[in-house]
Amino acid sequence: MPVYEFVCQDCNSRFDTLVRSYSASNEVACKDCESENVRRLVSTFAVSGFDDPMTAASQPSGGGGCCGGSCGCGGN
Repeated sequence: MPVYEFVCQDCNSRFDTLVRSYSASNEVACKDCESENVRRLVSTFAVSGFDDPMTAASQPSGGGGCCGGSCGCGGN
């Protein structure tokens, strides 16, 4: 189930919520004022770890795939 971000048209509150399906986003109410006058926002997604230089440095380097370090056959 995807998490969508919404904005309330009545109180201007921004919130996210788990939605069972795309069509169920019409049934979402504001978490602050309970208004159903909400609009789904276009959000970006985040990839954890690779946008943080400290975490990215600890990730294995290499091309991935067999003998790229991810399958264990590489000579480390």
